Amino acid sequence: MTKRLLLSIYLILAILGAACGKASQDTSLLAPQNTPISAQTAATAPAEKYTIALVMKTLTNPFFVEMEKGARQAEKELGINLIVKTGAQETSVDQQITIIEELIQDKVKAILIAPADSVQLIPVLKKAQDAGIIIINLDNQLDQQALEKVGLVNVPYISVDNEKGAYLSAKYISDKVTSPAKAIILEGIPTAKNAQDRKTGAAKAFSENKNIQLAASATAHWKVDEAYQVTSQLFKQYPDIKLIFAANDMMAMGTLQYLKENGIKDVQVAAYDALKEVMPMLKDGTLQATIDQQAAIQAYTGVQFAIRALHGEKLQPVTLLDVLLVTRENAP
Repeated sequence: MTKRLLLSIYLILAILGAACGKASQDTSLLAPQNTPISAQTAATAPAEKYTIALVMKTLTNPFFVEMEKGARQAEKELGINLIVKTGAQETSVDQQITIIEELIQDKVKAILIAPADSVQLIPVLKKAQDAGIIIINLDNQLDQQALEKVGLVNVPYISVDNEKGAYLSAKYISDKVTSPAKAIILEGIPTAKNAQDRKTGAAKAFSENKNIQLAASATAHWKVDEAYQVTSQLFKQYPDIKLIFAANDMMAMGTLQYLKENGIKDVQVAAYDALKEVMPMLKDGTLQATIDQQAAIQAYTGVQFAIRALHGEKLQPVTLLDVLLVTRENAP
C-alpha cells in the first residue's frame, strides 16, 4: 500500500469521524448495522466516477451555499462527479421539477434533494427512482403520506430536528420575559415540513411562559424583503410586540432592518440557520439567538449515503444531526 493511499485513508477516517461525532440519530429508526461509508469502501470504489446531483432551493440563501460546500468536500474526498442545480428562489418549485426531469435524461446515479415543497416534487422524484436513480432527501422532509401514496420508497432523510431547534431558539428569548408581552412568529413556506416544525417549536416555547401572548403567526416565505413587509404589517396591528421568532436568518434580517429603520427598540429577536451574515448581529445584541443546523455536514452525509446505496446497502430512513444554539456567548 503506497504512502499516498494510506494518507488518503487517514484523511477520510478523520473527516468522517468528526462528522459522525456531531450526529445525533433517532435510534428507534436506525438499522444497527448501518455505519458511515468506510475508507475501505471509498478506496475500492469503481474507477468510473458516480455522477451525483445536489438539487437545492436557491443559492441566494447562504445556508445553501454552505450545503454546497459540504457536497464539494465529499466530491473531492470520495471521488464522485458532483452536479449542483438550484432554483432562482426558495419558492421555485416548478423550476426544481424541471431540473429533476433534466437529471433523469442525463442519467445521473443519485439525486440529493432539498425540496422547496414537501409534496409537489414527489411525482417527479418517483419518476427518477423508477429510472433507477437513488434519491436522498436533505433539509426539508418530503411528506410521508404523499410518498406512500405514489410508492416512492427507500428515501433516506438527513436533517435536524427542526421543532427542537426552533424551540431552543424561541425559548432563549422567552425565558427572559417576566412581565406581560406579545410575541409573533415569521414562518417559512407553509407547505414545507421544516417550516411547519419550526412554527410548532417556537409556539411551544412561547406557550410555556404564562407572561407571553402569541399575537400572530404569518409567513414571509423565507425571504428578507417579504419579512420586512410582514413585520411592518404586524407592528401596525400589534405595536407593543416584544418578541419575534423568525424561522430562518434571512427573515430575521428583514425584521431587524425594519426595527432599525423605525427606531423600535427593546424587541427580542430569535432566528434559525446560524448564517455567518448574522454573527455580527449576535455579538452586538441586535439578534439574540439562532440555530446551527450544520448544512455542510447534511450534504456531506447525503453523498456518503448515495454511495452506500449505490453499493447496495440498505440505509436508515432518518438521520438527524444535532441542532446547536448560537448566542452572543458562543458566536464565532
